Amino acid sequence: MIKPEKKICGSLRAVLLSVLFTSAISCGVQKSARHIPDIGFFPVERPVTTKLNDSTIVSGHNFLTKNPQNIWELYITGNALQLGYNNGALTQGLMQRQEQIFFSKVEDMVPSKRKRRLLSKVLKFYNRNLYRHVRNDFQAEIYGLSEYSGDRYDFIAPKFQRNLYLHGAHDIGHALQDLMLVGCSSLAVWDEKSENGKLLIGRNFDFYAGDDFAKEKMVAFVRPESGIPYMSVTWPGMTGVVSGMNAEGLTVTINAGKSKIPLTAKTPISLVTKEILQFARNIKEAVSIAKKRKVFVSESIMVGSAADRKAILIEMSPTNFGVYEVQNSSQLVCSNHFQSEAYKNDQRNTKHIAESHSQYRFERMEELIGNQPQLNPGKIASILRNTDGLKDIPLGYGNEKALNQLLAHHAVIFSPEERLVWVSSSPYQLGEMVCYDLNKIFNTTAPELSLSTGRRNIARDPFADSRAFRDYELYRIKDRDMDLALHNRRSLPLEFIKQYQTLNPELWSVYYKAGKYYFERKEYTKATVQFEKALTKEITTVPDRKKVERYLEKLKVITK
Repeated sequence: MIKPEKKICGSLRAVLLSVLFTSAISCGVQKSARHIPDIGFFPVERPVTTKLNDSTIVSGHNFLTKNPQNIWELYITGNALQLGYNNGALTQGLMQRQEQIFFSKVEDMVPSKRKRRLLSKVLKFYNRNLYRHVRNDFQAEIYGLSEYSGDRYDFIAPKFQRNLYLHGAHDIGHALQDLMLVGCSSLAVWDEKSENGKLLIGRNFDFYAGDDFAKEKMVAFVRPESGIPYMSVTWPGMTGVVSGMNAEGLTVTINAGKSKIPLTAKTPISLVTKEILQFARNIKEAVSIAKKRKVFVSESIMVGSAADRKAILIEMSPTNFGVYEVQNSSQLVCSNHFQSEAYKNDQRNTKHIAESHSQYRFERMEELIGNQPQLNPGKIASILRNTDGLKDIPLGYGNEKALNQLLAHHAVIFSPEERLVWVSSSPYQLGEMVCYDLNKIFNTTAPELSLSTGRRNIARDPFADSRAFRDYELYRIKDRDMDLALHNRRSLPLEFIKQYQTLNPELWSVYYKAGKYYFERKEYTKATVQFEKALTKEITTVPDRKKVERYLEKLKVITK
């Protein structure tokens, strides 16, 4: 039995600890909210921009223009702070629109104002130490960019802090929700696996934050005062790198791994890869930079190097670090699990391989590479655009087991030794892939406004103009209608489910969702038919298959 005075002492102790903890949190959050980087030693001039037409803005040697494939091309120069100012001045309208799209998505997901205020407090607390893990010059660049942000979302955080938070959005999204919005696939070949013997790298960046977010694709060409010039496939407002190559022929691409929920933000992975691109000339230097940084999610970084004529994987997590290099092989494949010795006994990674779609996509890439004696950029584009499963079985469009899940923000192909890069245009990675020659772009201090090398472009995929693709786009609309009906327990028109399934007949989820719909309406015979049909299709993950099987078990009990 606990004595009354001990209870009181325990309660007082709990209150004191709570007060101390709350004070510490408040202090940490307030300090973070007041922080600005040291910008005093960066001489800067406010850019004066001139709009030449609806798709071209210039400021000295800096410019923003839209190419015929509707990709924005940004070229900026200067010290860190000046880069931010130049970027912000040229992309201001696009950046503010992108911020609005991103935060309106949050508003849709969290319609309650009270809950959004709570979310804002959690976000500030979660990111309270973020600035401690980002280089001052990178902060200065983000600060310059943030000067051109709008006022609409100042209630979330001041402009600089808000822009810093957005650079960790990729990490936070994949850590907190384990979304396979980042189910990326990448591959590299060299020597005898490449037609000309040179290193080739291809990747799909399957980060999806809504159709509107993906509309304004941008390729940034950055000539920093300190470090190596580089290009990055990105979006307005983003200074970090998810796919890029520098003038030395070093490339980086990121693939999310399985993460547990972190307690605080550290270095966003896109800023680790930015640092590698800006300051590394070879694999050894890239690994050395990565080792210095503390990250808060698990991520594979594929590093390709013209100097080393090969590619490797840097595998990072909050508590582990590994480097994976193939032995006696001229190809490297990466999906969303780790391969290095450092993660050999990692239970989270092992479970992810067994239960997710990562291993399936890994094997599909190996299969497609093996079907070709040698690869060139066009053949890599075909692999990245492939929607079928192992042994060419139909998966249904949008299946996460496919290399092409029809949600990619972009696909990119690098030829590091030639300094060539191909960037996909909409829709997804199916549009014409635009070629850029970094030798041509960075060998002059004032490049032409037209940066692409049109004669080397890779043609648009015929699938993008097919009836099957039009049906898929219509299916996506119907799928949102189905989700709303399930969420709100709303009745659907009689012919809806038949039409819905006809638009994407090989996809398992159209039968699973129909089964749920009939189950909720107590139409158990129809529900059983739909769930059994779902099991005949290629279901994405082991947990997904178990969900279908559990419904069938319930139905057996109900209908006895």
